[in-house]
Amino acid sequence: MLARKYRPQNFSELIGQDAMVQTLANAIERGRIAHAFLLTGVRGVGKTSTARLVAKALNCVGTDGLGGPTINPCGVCEQCKAIAEGRHIDVIEMDAASHTGVDDVREIIDAVRYASVNARYKIYIIDEVHMLSKNAFNALLKTLEEPPEHVKFLFATTEVDKVPLTVLSRTQRFDLRRIPAEKLAAHFAEVSKAEGVTVEDDALRMIARAAEGSARDGLSILDQAIAHGGGTVTAEQVRDMLGLADRGRIRRLLEHVLTGDAGATLADLDEAHDLGIDPASLVRGLMEELHLATRTKAGASPEALPAEQREAAERLANQLGWAQIHRVWQMLLKGLADVQVAPDPREAAMMALLRLIHAADLPDPASVLSRLSGRRLDRR
Repeated sequence: MLARKYRPQNFSELIGQDAMVQTLANAIERGRIAHAFLLTGVRGVGKTSTARLVAKALNCVGTDGLGGPTINPCGVCEQCKAIAEGRHIDVIEMDAASHTGVDDVREIIDAVRYASVNARYKIYIIDEVHMLSKNAFNALLKTLEEPPEHVKFLFATTEVDKVPLTVLSRTQRFDLRRIPAEKLAAHFAEVSKAEGVTVEDDALRMIARAAEGSARDGLSILDQAIAHGGGTVTAEQVRDMLGLADRGRIRRLLEHVLTGDAGATLADLDEAHDLGIDPASLVRGLMEELHLATRTKAGASPEALPAEQREAAERLANQLGWAQIHRVWQMLLKGLADVQVAPDPREAAMMALLRLIHAADLPDPASVLSRLSGRRLDRR
């Protein structure tokens, strides 16, 4: 098993969060360090790791022991090492999911009155802060608004909408972005090299896209791919492992629908049913392929696409006009809604695709009006 998580040891190793790093660097340089930070973002983008980095930046004393807060913590002083190893007495981490009550917060309120033991700041890192109860949040408000000079709060959450506005207004918020697929692929390439495993570039791109911006999810997929491949990971192995082989089936189904081949469409649906593919997933797959073709047609194709998927998107984009794309999208959207509420989802998917077949080659309203106008002119 890969003995790694996405745990950057310095801000330079933090992937895709340049705006936050620049803001924090300016705040440290000008001595305008907030008393509370809120880090939010999807799973696996490094919220807790970033909180630890901020703790190191605020408490680092440098190699000579005389340094002040810095955006480039040395990583070798006792403060940095203790924080990195999770044993610093003045950097307290709390999981709000298992400490949700007002009594847990009351312990923090009582403790903040006392100065730090051997660090510049006493720092409280509260993970999944949205899990705190309403009473716990209320108990924390006054301390959060006017904490002692030696105390800093670092909150992390994936569901910022569940954090009360009264808390949000008392914190400096950083929205950590999803990590771009190309940066994830580069990171996974370095990890693979460190593990002594050969991974094809297309396989890395597939894993990066499947991670959806989460380094942790991507590392889990990479770990599974290495175990699946036995030391060498190919694109074909990753495609099979992630079920991406079905993407080829979905593309063929979409081609049959757009060419009006009802027999082939029904045969594809029967085959998908025999393989246990959920009808709603099938329709969503058709929508994803159409959306990718739309972005390609607009000149905004996502990066880090496998060559096969890129070529299919370009072919479909050249085949369809804008009016046809929008009509097909709306009909697929309506078909998905039908599938989700129908007593028999398979029958609903079949009827939706047959309806699409008979409407796919219909002219758009503008063309109809143009033809009608032309005929009226001819009669005159």
